[in-house]
Amino acid sequence: MIFFLLAALLPAIILFWYVYSRDITPEPPKVVAKGFFYGVLSTFVSTLISGPLLQLGAIPDSATDVWSSVQLAFLGAAVPEESAKLLMLWLLLRKCKDFDERYDGIVYATAVGLGFASFENILYLASSGLGFFQVAVSRAFLAVPGHFAFAVVMGYYYSIMHFSWREEEKRSAAIKMWLYPVILHGVYDTICFTADLDASWGVLLSFALLFFCFQLFKKTRNRIIAEAADNARQSVFYDTHQDFYKSKRHENNFGKDFRYYYMNDDDSIDEQ
Repeated sequence: MIFFLLAALLPAIILFWYVYSRDITPEPPKVVAKGFFYGVLSTFVSTLISGPLLQLGAIPDSATDVWSSVQLAFLGAAVPEESAKLLMLWLLLRKCKDFDERYDGIVYATAVGLGFASFENILYLASSGLGFFQVAVSRAFLAVPGHFAFAVVMGYYYSIMHFSWREEEKRSAAIKMWLYPVILHGVYDTICFTADLDASWGVLLSFALLFFCFQLFKKTRNRIIAEAADNARQSVFYDTHQDFYKSKRHENNFGKDFRYYYMNDDDSIDEQ
């Protein structure tokens, strides 16, 4: 039982700590735990969206060709799941006094996203039978990091929408905080479903999926570090706490990448 829970929850815990440890003013554990719980609830909320679509015949029962893979990926997974997570994120933050910095949006969105991923992991592993180990490994390195990356993108744009003073930027971010996670999630699942259709293409598509996930995590990592640096810059925390940043304890969390974004005032995250 302990091994089962570790396999299901440890990937999400590690990834969340990666985000949480870079917050110069850590969010209250109680609110973070609430975010995880909201993420679990979002798995049920997503069925309220996918269920009617399934009844209307908009979602195929299975992926039998490329087009049905796209339909299943976007309408069966990406749209309902990301919509549900965004709804729960809004419910979490709409009256949250601790949501007072842009980086906080990433922290809370990953809490919701990884709450979803953790509960989904438990369901998949519980039904995997003899293939438990294979499912646990593949989800630890692909599915859970995928939900993590979608959540970081959602949280990044949610914060822009919430804190920006420019109406045009707020409207743009309000669309992107839903649209970009849906597109990334849909592409991810489309590759997965298509890879299962044809053994001759399966290996190639599997490598394509690994490359996609690697690039996604790379972009996500840069966004996390850049936002954390921007957070420190605005609060002047970096200048007044040099010992904190240069200590061995925080060397990995606030290393040369963090200092690069901070010292160069570089906000061109997507170009890194």
